Amino acid sequence: MKIALPDAEGRLAEYSLSGNAIAGAALGPGRARVVYSAAHVVADPFTANEPSGRATVDWPKTLEFRRYLAGLGLGIAEAMDTAQRGMGLDWAGALELIRRTKAELPDALVANGCGTDHLDLSRSHSIDDVRRAYLDQVEAVQKLGGRIILMASRALVRAARGPDDYISVYSDVLDACDHPVILHWLGDMFDPQLAGYWGSQTFQPAMQTALAVIGANVRKVDGIKISLLDKDKEIVMRRLLPAGVKMYTGDDFNYPELIEGDEQGFSHALLGIFDPLAPAAAFAVQRLGEGDVSAFRATLDPTVPLARLIFRAPTQHYKTGVVFLAWLNGFQDHFVMLNGAQAMRPLPYFTEVFRLADQCGLLRDPEVAVTRMKRLLAVYGV
Repeated sequence: MKIALPDAEGRLAEYSLSGNAIAGAALGPGRARVVYSAAHVVADPFTANEPSGRATVDWPKTLEFRRYLAGLGLGIAEAMDTAQRGMGLDWAGALELIRRTKAELPDALVANGCGTDHLDLSRSHSIDDVRRAYLDQVEAVQKLGGRIILMASRALVRAARGPDDYISVYSDVLDACDHPVILHWLGDMFDPQLAGYWGSQTFQPAMQTALAVIGANVRKVDGIKISLLDKDKEIVMRRLLPAGVKMYTGDDFNYPELIEGDEQGFSHALLGIFDPLAPAAAFAVQRLGEGDVSAFRATLDPTVPLARLIFRAPTQHYKTGVVFLAWLNGFQDHFVMLNGAQAMRPLPYFTEVFRLADQCGLLRDPEVAVTRMKRLLAVYGV
């Protein structure tokens, strides 16, 4: 199958698809790693709301995709930044998403984002305001029976005067959690408003503050996900974690080697890239659990160029590539996103995502993908 694709100057060149889809395999109970896919949401394309207004979600399609992920044996990281949390999806929408996913998949492995994003950042807030905001969201999610991922807080960055404020807030919030939680250190490449998290602009002192929080609350911490796109920083911190506390890689650039690990340990996974890479992730980690490291790497290594393209700077717009692939693969009938985010990448980005997804076997039905790619090209006058 062939399609004419334009380059950055608009010149058309014929591209021949490989036609190979990745082998399907669900991740079984003897898994070598805990694997969460941070899942996107499907927008309702028929809403009369302005793109910058209240989010309108297509709930049936959104939940259908979560059933797909759970069917592959993957955990679901719900209402996170991949779901456009704080970038189209507000706290009310996030809580409804959490509620619906819990009702739809009561026995699935699901962890839910809790933060402070209902605070109005146009106003100043005290540390006590931030603490109460976290506690409000923790209470709401726990009332639904949900497990928690403690998301980084934009409001805390603004209110904190130093590391002690982070330690104080996190200790109080963790004390209110019914079950061990996953902490989330999201770098400013994903959200510029989180620059200086943990009270420092540099890695080492910031890491020490995060480790102090973990060390003082070991029984309440399942693990920490760090999304800094720097494998060496992740490995340094991984080796310093207390026994029993997991490192969840959030490194969408270097995930194969971090999940494989080394002689001193390995990372589990909580990744936005495992939304479009879900079948590859399930197949690869299943092979890793069977001791077939070469098959694990042979499956995931070819996906890295695609992941690096999807998450290229400005990294916060990676959701556009994630949803684009969901559309190409037939998980939704349109390429419309909350907050109009489908417009946040240029045409050459989409054509290269198409090529790379084909080359690593991530187009489920090439004929459908080509038809939809042609529709997109027509919007651009091709």
